[in-house]
Amino acid sequence: MAGPVHYEVYIRKTAPAPWSLQMATEDRANAIETAEELLSDNRAAAVRVTKETLDPDTMAFNSVTVLTRGAPEVQRKRVVSDEDAGPRCGSPQDLYAPAARELISRVLEDWLNRQGVTAFELLHRPDLAEKLEASGVELQHAIQKVAVPESQAVGQPVHDLVRHYQKLADRTIERLLFAGRKNQFPDLENHSLADLAHRLAGQSDRAFIMGGVVSGALKGVRGGRARLDRLMDLAERAPMDGPPHAMVMVPIEQVMCELFAARTNLADVLGPALDQGASLAAVVRMVAPREVTALIAQDPRLALQVPVVDGPAARLGERVASGQFPLLSASLARMVVRELMSPRRLRPNDAAGEIDILRTLAMTLTATAGRLLTLEEVQSAFNERSKALVTADFVAAYVKPCTTVLCEAEALTRLCENVTGLANKRAAARWLSACVGSLRFESEMRAASADQTAAQKLGVLAGLVRAVRGCGLSERDEAEIVTAIGSVGGAVEAEARITAMLARSPAPLQQKLAVLLRMAAGETAPQGPAADRARVEAVKLFRAPDNRAALAAAPETLAPLRGLMKAAGLAA
Repeated sequence: MAGPVHYEVYIRKTAPAPWSLQMATEDRANAIETAEELLSDNRAAAVRVTKETLDPDTMAFNSVTVLTRGAPEVQRKRVVSDEDAGPRCGSPQDLYAPAARELISRVLEDWLNRQGVTAFELLHRPDLAEKLEASGVELQHAIQKVAVPESQAVGQPVHDLVRHYQKLADRTIERLLFAGRKNQFPDLENHSLADLAHRLAGQSDRAFIMGGVVSGALKGVRGGRARLDRLMDLAERAPMDGPPHAMVMVPIEQVMCELFAARTNLADVLGPALDQGASLAAVVRMVAPREVTALIAQDPRLALQVPVVDGPAARLGERVASGQFPLLSASLARMVVRELMSPRRLRPNDAAGEIDILRTLAMTLTATAGRLLTLEEVQSAFNERSKALVTADFVAAYVKPCTTVLCEAEALTRLCENVTGLANKRAAARWLSACVGSLRFESEMRAASADQTAAQKLGVLAGLVRAVRGCGLSERDEAEIVTAIGSVGGAVEAEARITAMLARSPAPLQQKLAVLLRMAAGETAPQGPAADRARVEAVKLFRAPDNRAALAAAPETLAPLRGLMKAAGLAA
């Protein structure tokens, strides 16, 4: 269909049959009536009507079911391919893969938080494995959380998967306990980390042993800040380069990725006083210190929005700036993007501050595009976040501090400027259009005021028009808003008779022309009736015989006015 919204009618001729498209129309009532008629005439066992809305950003249709009638749809048994059949982890080594560690972190989240450790440490510390095995219930519940959804995915009985993963857990724990009894994880109090790395080079189990050494160094250290500090100490003691250097840095980076995945650790590292928006800005500064420093050098005001990172976070930032820990940097950048796309407010009690921090994050993340994130990922995140900025609740909180309707209009103009995405721009434009087109706005601007003269009000309205033109709104929305503001400006000018008084004033001709041309060009009056009247008066002054003679006798007086004449449309 050509329109952005249309309705589609689907039918199933029999209960087991698949859905097939019957018709598409832009008339909702017609679609529902047709569906009911097909069902009542027994021409279909079931009918469904969906509303299809075109998303202008992706040019894809979003489907919403409007009506469903008739026989219920038959649930077909999922066919499992040979590749998906069987447990996803078959040996203890499979549990050390990143995806497996992430799953362990989820199913054992509470237990890991109580112990103050990560899944990587659990897989490399015999004492933690022994403690988990002794808990019994914790391990059994975790296995069930894994087995039940996997049973639905691979088609195996739940009990078989539970037994399989129980045996796998027992083998993994036994392997760790055996390594502990054989003292395979040296204590760094009596050994040099660099020497251990060089001695392990070439051994088949070097990654397992070094992971145990790094995890053992964190034993007894609780709290995200203290643990990150210990990891930075280990990084300083690592070999300078080569495979031994990578052997140490890889487990350190893996532990840090899991460490920062927990909100409590992130707050501990960056400081509990930071709100959500400031925390995200601090994370960006930590993983992209060079880009943020360059932006602050260009615009020092950004320093007020981006918190300074210190302590172990600053140490980490220095290493990231030198090119180390790329996986951690990308992981934290994507975490920022996920938080931006979540419904969680960045600054719950400060709507204006939320726009400020969002603008700051947009600038800093865009600066990292290409290194940590793609530009499409950044744009998608801010498009999603912008949806929350144009809701009624947020707009009400945003304009609540405003004491005048002009203040509301200026605030809404700033909102239009900072949201992204065509649909969000349109929604913000509707809020601004309703504000400047309201009777309250016109009454407030036309009312006599001791604080502002009529000329000053025209200047304010002209500035508002310029701000609207810089918001990137669609031509239709921009024209509607500018016309509304111009209409109010025309009423203000007509009541004060500013143009007529200027034309009759005894001021020098050049001065009168300059003032009228600035109004006609939209500098001191909004485009519309006020600017048009100023343009007409300026033309009259130019055409008056005495004025033409005076200007012809002193052509140099026209030189300063040529730019204004061009802007006002009076010169080519």
